[in-house]
Order: sequence, then C-alpha cells, then structure tokens
Amino acid sequence: MNTVDLNLLPALDALLSEGSVVGAARRLGLSESAMSRTLGRLRAATGDALLVRAGRAMVLTPHAEALRSQVQDTQALLSPPAQRFAAAELQRHFTLRTNEGFVEAFGSALIAAVRAQAPGVQLRFMPKAEKNDRPLRSGDVDLEIGVLGNMGPEIRLQALFRDRFVGVVRAGHPLLADVTLAQLAAYGHIVASRRGELGGPVHEALLAAGFTRQVAAVVPAFSTAVALTLHSDWLALVPHTLCLHHPLIKDNPAFAMFELPFATPEVTVSQLWHPRLEQDAAHRWLRDTVRQVCRA
Repeated sequence: MNTVDLNLLPALDALLSEGSVVGAARRLGLSESAMSRTLGRLRAATGDALLVRAGRAMVLTPHAEALRSQVQDTQALLSPPAQRFAAAELQRHFTLRTNEGFVEAFGSALIAAVRAQAPGVQLRFMPKAEKNDRPLRSGDVDLEIGVLGNMGPEIRLQALFRDRFVGVVRAGHPLLADVTLAQLAAYGHIVASRRGELGGPVHEALLAAGFTRQVAAVVPAFSTAVALTLHSDWLALVPHTLCLHHPLIKDNPAFAMFELPFATPEVTVSQLWHPRLEQDAAHRWLRDTVRQVCRA
C-alpha cells in the first residue's frame, strides 16, 4: 500500500461533510492553505476535482457525492466498534464450562437473570473433564467458572466469591454431638472428585493428627456425595456455597451442616475468558450478569 496515504481520509471526510476548504480547515484545525494543498493531493489520488466552484460557493462533484458513505465505512474499519447493545434483542448461545456444583447452586438464578434481560439467549453448560485453557483458546467455551488451574497468562480472570469446605451428614447423626478429628476419622467419608483423587485438606489434617481417613466411596459430584449421606452414617465434605444455595440441600431438615474442627484454606471461585472476547458487548453483559448473580 505504498501509494495509499490513509492520513488523507480524515481530510477527505471533512471536505465532503463541510463542502468547503475553509470549513474543512476549521474542523481539522489546519490553515486554509494547508487544506488547499491537501485537496490537491486528494484530487491527484482520486482522479476527480471533488469540489468545484459554483458562483461564490463550492459544490461536490458526482464522484465526491458517491464517496461520502465509502469514506465513513473506511474510517469505521479503524475506529472502535459502536457501543450500542440491547440485551433484549440478543439472539445467541453461550457455552459455560463449570462443575456440577456451580450449576446446581447458581444455575437457576443465573438462567432466570439471563432470560429476564435477554429471552433470545441460551446457556449451554458443559462439564470440566480437566483444568486447562484449550476450550477457551479454541472458542469451544465462552466462559469458564471455577478455581484457577492450568491457564495461560493471557486468560482474563475476575473473582466471583470465596468458598470453604464444610461437612454434611444426615439429621441426627451422632457426629453432631462432638465434632472432633477422632470422630471425623471414625466415620466413612464420601469423597467427591472428578479424577478419583483421595487427597485434600481433610485427608492431610487427619494424617497430621495421626488419624487415617476411611473412604467409603469416591463420586464425581458434591451433590452426589451429599445424597449418599441421607440414609447412612457417612459424611461428605462439600463447598459451603453448595449448602447455602443448592435447592435440594439448603434449609432441608434431612441434612445437617457442620464446621470442621480445623482450618482449611479458602478457595477463590472466578470466571475466566479469552481476551478475544474482552470487548465483545454481549460477552461483557454475560460476565456482569454472572458476577451479579454470584454476589447477590
């Protein structure tokens, strides 16, 4: 593009809009002589007079009239996108990758908030088989929600809330009378792990105190772990938010939640996205909606 001077576009736009050298010069903050020289360069570049005298005024040539919309379209290529956005008019689906616990605890409120503002939007939740940024990079996933894992440095992140682990047993469980490390070790544990792992903060705390945890079963989801405690003396260790927001667990007299007799590290649950969606108005609206639902 050695023969094209894109710096002439603003001058051409000013001349076509103002219809005079004087007006264009004033608009661009140039002298009248400088604007006249620029008009000469534009005439040479376009092969058209563009502005011609008609009595005491200047008028656009037919070619100049035809260039008006083209100049505006060309300038739009190098300008920020229009900021107009109406959620009610949006027709789109978003794919969110998260674990079952988040969907069960927050999914209903999130879907309701999205549908109230954007009836044409569909949310598609997909499970997290592993923690990596490949689905975000490939565009298969629009938004990931969870604890930060193996993500690339370019991935954007926003914290949603902090969480901690608590215990859940059936109502009337004998453990509730005295929650100690020895009691925790005495009952079978239902461990929730997508990858079948047996470790974790409870496991480590019991080992440090000289106890061995009895693992009765390993299941893929926290809600499954809670369900298995209903008719047994087993116990489950689950995120506190699950007990507060899961529609089948919160305020359910069949279950009892208890605090652990030792401190466990808090975790930060965040939403993550690829930078190509950073300025997308619809995606920004989705992120704001997720954040509002979680913080409510």
